[in-house]
Amino acid sequence: MKPQNITDSNFDDEVLKSSLPVLIDFWAVWCGPCKMIAPIIEELANEYEGKAKICKLDVDENQQTSIKYGVRSIPTLLLFKEGKLKDTIIGAVPKNVIVQKLNSVI
Repeated sequence: MKPQNITDSNFDDEVLKSSLPVLIDFWAVWCGPCKMIAPIIEELANEYEGKAKICKLDVDENQQTSIKYGVRSIPTLLLFKEGKLKDTIIGAVPKNVIVQKLNSVI
């Protein structure tokens, strides 16, 4: 399973109204550290299928959402549960750091 693409237009429906916790990877094509964590995000999409929604949002194409949540550096991972922002991870971090935060909201 691949991470789901989130856009400014589907953000409310896919993230804020989701019955599952949602992890969003804010990334860009030109971002080196984003490429480093991309395989981790893909693994999580498989491992957490049915338990959490793993998504990606291209900051160049979806600036409204990035601005709304104050995303200034990428990669930034935002973790939502029941429509509320629960946690923020900035930078390319090891998988276990992401897993620990994800498990705390499931």
